[in-house]
Amino acid sequence: MQRTRLLISTDAKNEADDQFAIVHALLSPTLDVRAVLPAHFGAPGSLAASHEEAKLLLSLLGMTDRTPIAIGSPGPLLNEHDPIDSPAARKIVEESQRGGTLHIAALGPLTDVASALLLDPDLAKRDVVVIWIGGPPYNNIEPAYWPEYNLSNDIHAANVVFSSAMPVWQVPMDVYTLVGVSYDELEHKVRPRGRIGDYLVSQLLDWNERNMNRSVDFRSLGDSPAIGIVLNPFGAVWRRHPAPRFTADGAMISGSSGHTVRVCERLDTRYLLEDFFAKLHRAP
Repeated sequence: MQRTRLLISTDAKNEADDQFAIVHALLSPTLDVRAVLPAHFGAPGSLAASHEEAKLLLSLLGMTDRTPIAIGSPGPLLNEHDPIDSPAARKIVEESQRGGTLHIAALGPLTDVASALLLDPDLAKRDVVVIWIGGPPYNNIEPAYWPEYNLSNDIHAANVVFSSAMPVWQVPMDVYTLVGVSYDELEHKVRPRGRIGDYLVSQLLDWNERNMNRSVDFRSLGDSPAIGIVLNPFGAVWRRHPAPRFTADGAMISGSSGHTVRVCERLDTRYLLEDFFAKLHRAP
């Protein structure tokens, strides 16, 4: 049976949840992960940090020789017309030309997807689906924070992608923030699973300790829906929305492209998390 081709664009070291999504994809036998594409997250040196994190995860999984890495742009687009050429953008174009459906799980800014589109506008005519974790809520739902992080790290890129004819499956803030796990759950179901399990939990607890302004006992694995949706596209509730534009402060306004985006409104988090825990349990 044919496996699903997938590229993972990831700002892997910006927080502590990209790591779970990457590992979930790499442990899923129905996915053919063609490459991991490290991405920037808005700060100097962020691309290098994401690159090192991707290499570490592959090493811990024993997959260094099996999964290529193609690094992305060191920073956001300067406008909506000029691409930033990178191995990641070139890899997206290359994989799109192979035929068959290509999925791109974008766990951070859309810089490298947008650059690929600007380098090769025919990309939008090929069988490519972008699953993006990002953007504020629709339908006047109050945001959990502002501006939405992945969008804010490259608003030009989001406008390039959303104004194109490329199919976009979007998981906005109000959905991805609800993929919650507790510390006890992580200690029970993840940490005992070898070096990779111990690392996943340790780096998450460390990030929370350094960055949260109060004591917490939870974490949202907000990037994991991009993988769960590829594995099980029926495990979500979708609604079509006219493709918006994004303002400089991260707000959504009406777009004029005539395209629509497929927006995830609810997600089967039981399937998503239990599938990850089970695959981690049987990993070598």
